[in-house]
Amino acid sequence: MRTYVFDAGAILAWVLDKPGVMQVRRVLDDAMRARSEIVMSAINFGEVYSTLLRAYDFDRASAMMRTLQPLPIKLVSVDRQVALSAAAVKVKYRLYYADSFAAALAIERKATLVTADSDFRRLGHGFPILWLKA
Repeated sequence: MRTYVFDAGAILAWVLDKPGVMQVRRVLDDAMRARSEIVMSAINFGEVYSTLLRAYDFDRASAMMRTLQPLPIKLVSVDRQVALSAAAVKVKYRLYYADSFAAALAIERKATLVTADSDFRRLGHGFPILWLKA
């Protein structure tokens, strides 16, 4: 079974109907049919909420977050080992700290990262990435 890791941008594309939303919908549909699985770091999930809180009021941002509840996304908690792995990825690839959690999770799970963030190009061509685009 194929595994995907969503970064914050993947969820934001779905919630805000941004470029790449159709690709995200296809991945979600596959996961709903148990043809694939989607995982996401709790750090990146929090990043989604912080982005929505900056753009909208508390009630609207909270309502948007509630729309995520039925989605087939498994949140991965952060423990000591995950934090250390993310820190090493951050330094090696010169990523933002939150991005390093998505990358570390994708590396650990041998998964395809779903993102539109060009900073992930630093991971190299051998790293499986589903690039979100219009």
